[in-house]
Amino acid sequence: MSSLRYGWTTGACATAATKAAYGALLTGTFPDPVEIVLPRGQRPAFALAVEELADGAATAGIVKDAGDDPDVTHGALVRATVRHGAPGTGVVFRAGPGVGTVTKPGLPLDVGEPAINPVPRRMMREVLGDADTVVEISVDGGEELARRTWNPRLGILGGLSILGTTGVVVPYSCSAWIDSIRRGVDVARAAGRTHVAGATGSTSEKTVAELYGLPMDALLDMGDFAGAVLKYVRRHPVPRLTIAGGIGKLAKLAAGHLDLHSKRSQVDFALLAGLIDGDPETAERVRAAGTALEALQICAEAGLPLGDLVAARARTVALDVLRGAPVEVDIVVIDRSGTIVGRAPHPTPG
Repeated sequence: MSSLRYGWTTGACATAATKAAYGALLTGTFPDPVEIVLPRGQRPAFALAVEELADGAATAGIVKDAGDDPDVTHGALVRATVRHGAPGTGVVFRAGPGVGTVTKPGLPLDVGEPAINPVPRRMMREVLGDADTVVEISVDGGEELARRTWNPRLGILGGLSILGTTGVVVPYSCSAWIDSIRRGVDVARAAGRTHVAGATGSTSEKTVAELYGLPMDALLDMGDFAGAVLKYVRRHPVPRLTIAGGIGKLAKLAAGHLDLHSKRSQVDFALLAGLIDGDPETAERVRAAGTALEALQICAEAGLPLGDLVAARARTVALDVLRGAPVEVDIVVIDRSGTIVGRAPHPTPG
């Protein structure tokens, strides 16, 4: 079986398109293919899909190739339009169609700025030599694609972000998801939120949002990356953190797993059985269960609060990862319908 193929970030594509467009603005001819130097020294070459030269501006377009990564922007057409700028202005970035604009504090860009991240900006300045230019980056269909990303939640409106710290997309690295979790914490802190929640999926997110009345920018689309949330909150504390998810995912956290994906961790039924005290028959049935949901149902029939026991154990793991950071933690366990089946600490009646 061959290894997975790497790809290129939107930032790398935008940089190559910018270099090609600027070259055409100066000479009247588009370099094709166009080579750039990435932050770690690689020198990829990109074929141009668009070449337009008119009205004192040059536009070059590159189709993003994300390699074998299931990237939402794979196949997107990234365009750069370059014009001469006023003397002394340096490089000015603008968001074209399909590229978002920052509307909330907490991101590494000021409010009102195009969502072109710092490393891609630096790469583009390097290929321009900091010449007085206006660079407009656009992505065909980017506004629609952005609805499938974290951008609306982070307050990046109107389109995608131009991303990439290395220029390279590593297949299935999940680095973009983890980076979005971090930016979500940053935005929540900048908005003054004192309570954030990381949820493993849409059902648990809806449940916890309704439970606590949390606004959208306090909700972290944690997915399987419980460790990413806990480690980042450890370094950037928020007074209160709720972790919410299904019994299966949180049973994995209770066993000490920080990556909850089915390919990287499994439910430990022996551990679940060990949480049951004083009922060896039920414990043995749980040990032989096929799924965490089945174990939950077995315990419900016996009048045992497996959800609470899992929540308490998961909370202990979370607190261990936080290493004494000033963060109050609670765990909410749900079933498939979104019904809460376990909490820790368990709320006091009244």
